[in-house]
Amino acid sequence: MKLTRKFFLLLLAAAPLVGCKEYTPVETFTEPEDPTPLTEEAQAAWEKVSKKLNGAWGNINQRYSRSEVPQTLGTEKLHISAWKGEKASAQALLWTAKGANGVECQIKDFKTDGASMPASIAQARFVRYTIADQNTPNFKKGAPHIIVPDMLDTLSRFDMAAQTTRPVWITINVPQNAKAGIYTSEVEISHNGFGKVCLPLEIEVIDRTLNTPDKWAYHLDLWQHPSSVARAQGLEMWSDAHFEAMKPLMKMLANAGQKVITVNVNKDPWNHQCYDAYEDMIKWTLKADGTWSYDYKVFDRWVKMMLSVGINRMINCYSMVPWNCELDYFDEKENKKITVVAEPGKPIFEKIWEPFLKDFKQHLSEKGWLDITNIAMDERAPEAMDAAVKVLEKCAPEMGFALADNHHSYKRYTMMRDVCVAMQQKTDQEDITSRREKGFNTTFYICCGPYFPNTFTFSHPFEAELLGWYGLAWDFDGMLRWAYNSWQENPVIDSRFGNWSSGDTYLVYPYCRSSIRFERLIDGIEAAEKTRALRAEGKDISELEKVLEEIRNMNANDSKQPWQDIVEKAGKTLNEVSR
Repeated sequence: MKLTRKFFLLLLAAAPLVGCKEYTPVETFTEPEDPTPLTEEAQAAWEKVSKKLNGAWGNINQRYSRSEVPQTLGTEKLHISAWKGEKASAQALLWTAKGANGVECQIKDFKTDGASMPASIAQARFVRYTIADQNTPNFKKGAPHIIVPDMLDTLSRFDMAAQTTRPVWITINVPQNAKAGIYTSEVEISHNGFGKVCLPLEIEVIDRTLNTPDKWAYHLDLWQHPSSVARAQGLEMWSDAHFEAMKPLMKMLANAGQKVITVNVNKDPWNHQCYDAYEDMIKWTLKADGTWSYDYKVFDRWVKMMLSVGINRMINCYSMVPWNCELDYFDEKENKKITVVAEPGKPIFEKIWEPFLKDFKQHLSEKGWLDITNIAMDERAPEAMDAAVKVLEKCAPEMGFALADNHHSYKRYTMMRDVCVAMQQKTDQEDITSRREKGFNTTFYICCGPYFPNTFTFSHPFEAELLGWYGLAWDFDGMLRWAYNSWQENPVIDSRFGNWSSGDTYLVYPYCRSSIRFERLIDGIEAAEKTRALRAEGKDISELEKVLEEIRNMNANDSKQPWQDIVEKAGKTLNEVSR
């Protein structure tokens, strides 16, 4: 029997499809809607876009709208320069008028004459959008919001809706044993097996080697928040699962050059200014006979874990002067928890702190941690500092002091190991030099201010790198920021919290997901480390020193200055003198 073509097609339509699978959507959270109305011009631009998946290179110093067709892009080969051991960044952009499911990014091997680097040294991460405040110095709670690209997701594939743009962050970890030269590669993007887009990439490996982060001199101090991890990831506080979840997150911090372990020695030292209160790390008990005992189990486990990931320069313990001066302890005689207000200078202050400091000193000595432990204060008034210093020097002079200082108190307390001054506060060069000669470090800090430069979710990406150049220009040993991971209720959806500017309380996201801000901050730290290395070698970097002088002569907090141009100029000059 001869089958006609029409009859064959009817049979095919009626038969079950063998070997064909229905597409399974990517499981992920739904991003917030864009509150900014699409203009007629923007809508017209989408109507001119081809139906295929489109791709091009973007700029790591810019953020791109999810709702608009990206402009001023480069489709030619992207050139990146990096030292051996450096982590380099790039940003690709994908956009589609029709939509594209199952988008995947594959990075090819890096090849040059007689040498290669495997594709595994690079990583492509889809950038996700979160709600943020508008970029304005006149921030007000409840003001109109925007959505910004920030979180670097760990998804291997992504579904793109119609008329959307999706940034992809490319990270290249150049091996320390790489051969110098110019390597070529490409990023290949496809969607559900179709529509390949190839973006050519070229990386110049300069014949200089950057030390591993554990050997960096840069003193980075981003405050950690264990309680936030437990709540955000649904884990029992201080459980095995909690510590297992924190370890890779803190290893990511160690790889950025972190030097300090954040400890709270009693209840929340900052009076619950974050979404999550800081859970006690040391339990205080007033026994029935009037003596004190202290349970260090959590403190010990936390410190040991942090030391194991390579964060080992300092243990900063907050605080003898918490923001509300409250302390908690369990009273055996009363059989209940007691909260006491211990204001510096009052009799209760010495009565409650002296036994703790003596016992804590003994415990630290037994653990071998006494020499790296500091009692830390945050923006406390000089009168409160005087009282705290007096008690500490009486009971535990072997311990050091650390201070986040917005009162010029560092001039009063010259014995402080770790001094961090507010960015807007002028610091005298002779003080920095004198402290360095004593083995003490001096850093600067940013937090809810200044407006610029900073690492808010609405901040320009280049601002994070600028912080590294600023510290280098003014000869600081590093920087502090008040929170590494103090997450609000749902940071992947909304980065706003309280009266703080959006993103102020964290730089990374739950489940070990980085951000554009964090990656660009590391770029600035690496720039500082490379510059210090060249100076130590006695290399002629006079052209770079001119750029640093230019930075010193500008008002760093004036956002109207051409800071993106300055940052790009500094990076280019550093590469030139490195060669």
